[in-house]
Amino acid sequence: MELFALEYLINPSKRVFYLYIISSIILAIVYYYFSKKSHRLILSSKLWLHPSAKLDYYYFFLSYFVNIFLLIPLIISANKIAIFTNKFLYSNFGFIENINLSFSTIAILYSLAVFSFSDFTRYWLHRFLHTVPFLWEFHKIHHSAKVLTPITFYRVHFVENILFALRYSLSVGFITGIFIYLFGAKVSLNMVLGVNIFIFIFSIFGSNLRHSHVPFAYFSFIEKWLLSPKQHQIHHDKKHFNKNYGGYIAIWDRVFGTLALSKDVKVLKFGLRKNQMNEYISIKDLYTRPFINLIKKGGYFEKIKLYSSKNATNLNS
Repeated sequence: MELFALEYLINPSKRVFYLYIISSIILAIVYYYFSKKSHRLILSSKLWLHPSAKLDYYYFFLSYFVNIFLLIPLIISANKIAIFTNKFLYSNFGFIENINLSFSTIAILYSLAVFSFSDFTRYWLHRFLHTVPFLWEFHKIHHSAKVLTPITFYRVHFVENILFALRYSLSVGFITGIFIYLFGAKVSLNMVLGVNIFIFIFSIFGSNLRHSHVPFAYFSFIEKWLLSPKQHQIHHDKKHFNKNYGGYIAIWDRVFGTLALSKDVKVLKFGLRKNQMNEYISIKDLYTRPFINLIKKGGYFEKIKLYSSKNATNLNS
């Protein structure tokens, strides 16, 4: 268990990397100092030992092994997508002389392109997870959290994890293939500790507050471009599931009419409707409930009961 936790704490590609945690704590202290609001809930065992929070901890541990056995074998690598994209461009548009730009310029452009396009595809997949009934059954798992902690980030059904991993590979591979076609071997990422510099910056500036009860907001003019932690908390509010689908960039929400600013939402209540919450109170529920609901909606239980009753009637006749 200790080695498992350590792997996440020392890995910059993980949301709970220790530097991201420390920076979020500092931002929370700054927020409460200047806002003069009560910070009692953040330090209370009622939050960190809430049944929903404890379920997050158990699920976080178990999902690590589930993802190893189910997720990794199914994922197409970004390299394969990049090679396919590159070959497609060469076969359809022929050879072009590589654009002559400096390594540093290409690295900045490539890092920004990967970050932006990945965020764009993340917006649409996230939106589909809410608007396509079949997908919503799996995404409900994430929204069933009654309280938010940084570990709630990992309350994601393995089916959704597969979709997001495929989205990431397709997005990064597509952009990489284009850049190799245009710039050749000069393509490289601007990275900090092995992470895309833009992801690193956003992670340092409060990514772990997104799933928290610290309503850390930006100025409204900034929130029209970049999503603040509170804007993601708004997305978790029962009345605002259809707002703020983006990951980091607010432009997609603004363009497609789903942006909500922090100043416009004062009260936040997390979780699903009251009559649904009892369906998501155990590890078993989090893994099986989407399939049970889909089977019920498909009428399979009714068909099985009808079939059974007909057979029983035939046997008795």
